[in-house]
Amino acid sequence: MSESNDALAVALFSEIFMADQLARNRLSRALPKGMELSHFSVLNHLAHSNVERSPAQLARAFHVTRGAMTNTLNKLEWAGHVHIRPDWDDARRKFVAISPAGRAARDTALQAITPIIAEVVDSIGTDKVKQTLPVLRGIRERLDAD
Repeated sequence: MSESNDALAVALFSEIFMADQLARNRLSRALPKGMELSHFSVLNHLAHSNVERSPAQLARAFHVTRGAMTNTLNKLEWAGHVHIRPDWDDARRKFVAISPAGRAARDTALQAITPIIAEVVDSIGTDKVKQTLPVLRGIRERLDAD
């Protein structure tokens, strides 16, 4: 890679890291009391997939350790947002599903953060966002391949 490309790469990732930090901060403050961004992310994933997942599958999907996912799932279960059941074929494994209360909590959180996200998209412009998404997906896919 040339020096000019090195500088471009550093500038790109610096912007991504700063945008990530700012977005997490703003969205975390907007979430309902007691809900963390990790909780919302898991609930949103389960709501979209509408399929039970094992804790290991969720950990892989979010690129976190099984211990970190177990901690998040325990909090969600305590709040009544997910149901965790044993695998009927292998009792050592478990499956996680979103509960009706979890779906409602996810919907409430989504209502709280959507105006923030929409305002950012409006201020940047829909066309620019549409042009940027393939680039960001490409970066994510490239990083996920390693």
